[in-house]
Amino acid sequence: MAHPARVMSWGMIVVEPRGYRMVVSTESDYVKTCAVAERQLIDWLREKGYDPSGLDEGRTEVAPHATLDRDSENGRKGSHSRWRMRETPSPTSGTWQSTLIVRSGLPEDEGRTWVQVDIEHQPAGEGQFPTRANTPNLVRSLLDHLDARDGESEVATAPAFIEADDIDDLMEELCDGRRRIPVVVATVPYGEDPDDWAGKVVEPLFRNLHGLAVLYVLTPDAQAKFNAALEYHPVFGGGVRTYVPGLDPAWKPDAQRHPVMSRRTIESNVRRSASILAALPQRMASRHTLPAALLSVPRLRARPRPSLAAADAHELRTENAALTALLDEAERVEAIRVDAIDALHAELTKAELGSDELRGENEELYDRVQESQRLIRYLRERLEAVGEFGTSCTAAGSLQVDRPETFTDLLDRLHELPNISFTGSRKITVGLDSQSVDNWLSVAWDGLLALNDFARTSAAGSASGDFLSWCKSDASSAFPFPAAKVAMRESDTVARNGRLRGERMLPVPKEVDRSGKVFMQAHLKIGRGNTIAPRLHFYDAGPRTGKLYIGYLGPHLRNTLT
Repeated sequence: MAHPARVMSWGMIVVEPRGYRMVVSTESDYVKTCAVAERQLIDWLREKGYDPSGLDEGRTEVAPHATLDRDSENGRKGSHSRWRMRETPSPTSGTWQSTLIVRSGLPEDEGRTWVQVDIEHQPAGEGQFPTRANTPNLVRSLLDHLDARDGESEVATAPAFIEADDIDDLMEELCDGRRRIPVVVATVPYGEDPDDWAGKVVEPLFRNLHGLAVLYVLTPDAQAKFNAALEYHPVFGGGVRTYVPGLDPAWKPDAQRHPVMSRRTIESNVRRSASILAALPQRMASRHTLPAALLSVPRLRARPRPSLAAADAHELRTENAALTALLDEAERVEAIRVDAIDALHAELTKAELGSDELRGENEELYDRVQESQRLIRYLRERLEAVGEFGTSCTAAGSLQVDRPETFTDLLDRLHELPNISFTGSRKITVGLDSQSVDNWLSVAWDGLLALNDFARTSAAGSASGDFLSWCKSDASSAFPFPAAKVAMRESDTVARNGRLRGERMLPVPKEVDRSGKVFMQAHLKIGRGNTIAPRLHFYDAGPRTGKLYIGYLGPHLRNTLT
C-alpha cells in the first residue's frame, strides 16, 4: 500500500504526520492544573461511554476493550502526572493510544506548568499505515478550562479578532523567539461582515487546528496596518496565512516559509481546506523537540494493580519479576527507537532550514545588485552635474567595498558620518564582535550611512517625514535602507511598562533634554534569528542640533517576550 505523502515542488517527498500532539503551558500551578486535567479527562471518558470510577495508580479497565494507566511522581526534580489510555475496538482495528501529561516547570520556566496531549494509532499488523489522528474533544475541553499559552500567545479554541490597535502586540507575538507553534491569521473579504465570515468560514476552517496553532482573524480596519508592518508577508482578500516560528519580517526570502491559502481555495471545499491547513502545524508539532521539563518525564512502566490473595504471593512475585525484565527490555528498545526518530527529525528540520536559506539567497543577492545599480546610477548623475563623471565609478566602487571589518572598526569610523553622534555604550557594541553572525556588520553600517544622510536632510529642514518615510521615498536613493528593518515606535505594552521603558531611556546631550536621557523607541533591526537579534536605537534632533543620536547598538533589549 502506498503511503500518503506530500510532494514538494523542489523534489522532496514528505510523509504527512499521522499522530496528534499538543504542547502548551499555563501559569496555573501544578496542583490546580492536575485537578483541571483530571476533571476534563473523566468527562471525556464518560462521553465515550467508559467507566471512570476508581481511577488510581496502575492500570484500570475502563471498558472491555480499553485500559487506562496512571502514574505520578513528586520529587526534587519536579512533579508529573500521566494518564495513558489504550483502546483496541477489534483485533483488526489496531490500537489507539491517548496520553495526557501534566508536568511542573523547571526553574527556567518561571513558574509555568506544562501540559502535553498525544494521540497515535498503532496498526494491528506489520506493513499497515497508521490512521491519521484528529483533534480529540479532550483537547478542546482542556483549552476551554486552562489559560493555555505558547510563549506569550493565548492558545484557544475560538479565533480572536485583531483590531488596528492590537497590531503592535501581534507583531511582538509573531517575532517571539520562544514561539513553538504557528500563528494562523485569517482575513475578512471586502463587504463581508466579520462575525458572519468568522462563523460560516473561519471556524470550520480552523476546526483541526485546536492546540496546534494560535488563531486570529484580522478585522478590515486592522488588515491595512498589518500588511504595512509585514511588507513581505501580507495576507488579504479572505485569504489565510500560516506564520511559522522564526518569522523575519525584514527578510523578503523568508516569506516563502509562511504559506498562504486563498479565498478561492477555501470556498471551493472548506472541509478539504481545513485538512490541508492543519497538515503543516501537525507536522511541526510532531517534529518539534519537547521542552526540557517534558523530556525529563520518565517513560511509563505500565503495571497491574497488586493482588490481595496472600496464597498466591510467591507466584505473583515470580511472575512480576519476569514481567519487569520484559518491560525493561521493551523500554530499552523503545528508547533507542525514540532517540533515532528524534535525531532524524532534527536532521530533517536542519535540512529544510538550509534549503530555505539557499532558495532565498539568489533573490536576496538579486535585490542587493539592484540596489547597487541604482546607487551607481544616482552617483553618476550627481557627478555628471558637477563635471566629474570620470570619478563616478571609483566613488561608487569605494562606497560598496570600503566597509568596517568589525564593530570596533565601525565605532572608530563614526567620525566619517558628521551628522551622527554615538552616545551609547562602546563596550556593549564592541561585544557584538564575539557574537556576530550573518550580515550584521554590513546592515549596521548601511543603516548608519542612511541615518547620516537622513540627519543631514533633517538638519536642513527639508525632510518631509520621519526616517521610515524617508526610506520609502526617492530621497533615500543615495543610501538606501530596507524600510522593513525600521521601527519608529515600540509596542504599547513596552511603552507602558516602567522597567522596559526604562531600558530605552538612553543618553543624549543636555541641550537635547535637560535630564540627559530620552525615550529612544525608534530602532533598526540589525539582525534576526538567535537570542542576540541586535538593534540600533536612535533619536533625531536634526532641526535643533543638526545631529541624530545613536543611544544603543547591541543585543535586543528586553521586552514582554524576553
